[in-house]
Amino acid sequence: MKLTVLVDNNVYIDHYYYGEPALSFFIEDEEEAILFDTGYSHVFFENAKKLGIDLTRSNRLVLSHGHNDHTGGLVHIDTLFTQQKPEIVAHPLTFFPKRAEEGVIGSPESAEKLQRNYTLTLSKEPLAISKNITFLGEIPQLVDFEPRQQVGETKLTDTYTADYVLDDSALVFTGKDGLYIITGCSHSGICNICEYAKKVTGINKIMGVIGGFHLFDEDEQLEKTIQYLKENNIPELFPCHCVSFAAKSAIHQEIPIGEVGVGMCVEWE
Repeated sequence: MKLTVLVDNNVYIDHYYYGEPALSFFIEDEEEAILFDTGYSHVFFENAKKLGIDLTRSNRLVLSHGHNDHTGGLVHIDTLFTQQKPEIVAHPLTFFPKRAEEGVIGSPESAEKLQRNYTLTLSKEPLAISKNITFLGEIPQLVDFEPRQQVGETKLTDTYTADYVLDDSALVFTGKDGLYIITGCSHSGICNICEYAKKVTGINKIMGVIGGFHLFDEDEQLEKTIQYLKENNIPELFPCHCVSFAAKSAIHQEIPIGEVGVGMCVEWE
């Protein structure tokens, strides 16, 4: 499997790609290709062109959750996918309206609109999306130090209610030596996600994790996350997007982490 970072908050020095506070990955699993999240704007598309990546190869477009820093690029996909249309895979709550103090934070496209031109698969259950990659669906609470936290509000009926981002999901790649976790923001908790990936696959060894860990403060949750990562002895860790410098530094003092930036590629077997 090969993963290329199309969008991240960070861009490497002397690598002239576009960055934005968002996330998008292009994933190749043998002959199949997956676009994972679309960032906030057109940047995912522009960076792919600069990297020589043909996004029209994508069999599936998978969304980690409904926030606009992961779904904003959806407004550009009709221009991109003019002939072969990828299947769009997401949690059923992904496209409901979302708002916070700063305004609208949900997907700019509705499920109804997307269904006119795309096959839209909405699943709370784990779903195989390529030979070796599984969409995890809804992540249950499996560790006690990662309670779900409210992020704004969502409109599921006629009124807005507290949003605990139940639509937050992730991917797991089953490699020859263990599991590799690919996350968007980890609103479900990065350790919850890892534990659920183990449960879904029946494999306990995690070889790598890349994506947003949603860690900002030096607090008890961060301490217990670091302890979990150490106990699981994960060789490759790539926290990015929604992880503060303080959190990355605290993790790196205990476990070496890799730097992520637009254009980065990782290859896992």
